[in-house]
Amino acid sequence: MRGFISKGDHHLMHRVNNWEAPRWVRFYVLGATRGGDGWLWYAMGLAILLFGGENRFAALGAAGVAATLSVLLFIWLKRFAARPRPCQIEPHCWATLLPPDQFSFPSGHTMTAFAVAISLLLFYSTLTIGLLFCAISIAASRILLGMHFLSDVLAGALIGTGLGYLGYLAFQ
Repeated sequence: MRGFISKGDHHLMHRVNNWEAPRWVRFYVLGATRGGDGWLWYAMGLAILLFGGENRFAALGAAGVAATLSVLLFIWLKRFAARPRPCQIEPHCWATLLPPDQFSFPSGHTMTAFAVAISLLLFYSTLTIGLLFCAISIAASRILLGMHFLSDVLAGALIGTGLGYLGYLAFQ
């Protein structure tokens, strides 16, 4: 199974790393990945603090716990898995970002994006489409920029979803 996943990951990596994306795609994925650096979630936190109603402190607490657990877990998992990044295996044809760390599995940006998005949408269901759009955009940007394999992002989304739900349960 691992060989099957790795073969698919490398095939997609080769296609993505050699795709001359249109300018608007490049702009979009760079913006999404920068938002995933934390700026998007800080802005969302401020908006919830100001306009989040009676659940705002519980929602922010849940998101904060989920994000913290996500960061601690992905740091450990990356060291444990020690999987090289796609951009270390094959150069990307247009993306010149430097990776935030050495290892690829799992995607920390994706884990944290889903951890925060899921914890917040469980408090504010009206934000579901927007939060999931942001989390999925961040996840896709990591693949399109050659920072992660598809399986890194899928694992990050799954683990982040679980952490988001745990954060929600802790503050429900």
